[in-house]
Amino acid sequence: MTQDRLSLDELTQRLLRFRDERDWRQFHSLKDLILSLNLEASELLELAQWKKEAVFEAELADGVMRQRLQEECADVLLYLLLIAERAGIDLQLAAAEKIAANDLKYPVEKSRGSATKYTEL
Repeated sequence: MTQDRLSLDELTQRLLRFRDERDWRQFHSLKDLILSLNLEASELLELAQWKKEAVFEAELADGVMRQRLQEECADVLLYLLLIAERAGIDLQLAAAEKIAANDLKYPVEKSRGSATKYTEL
């Protein structure tokens, strides 16, 4: 089933409708949403567990693995949207602010091609 491309706000509203139609908000405390996000992120990690990087990358050409990866990424995003909504966080603004802060912490001339943490630059 092909879906229209939705903005983060539209996705959040669609997700909230889905949740509310099922009366699941009662289960969505901020703490439980954060725990659930981490459980879903662990499922994403499990896809790569014990695999060499080249093997994992090659598996992405397989439609089944790509689908599994897509579903786990979506689960992580959906829980993140629920967390942000519950905590009153504008994810787009927060992400833009974080990129700007990282731009200051990791100046190109000091960090290009380096994985060194900003405190060590």
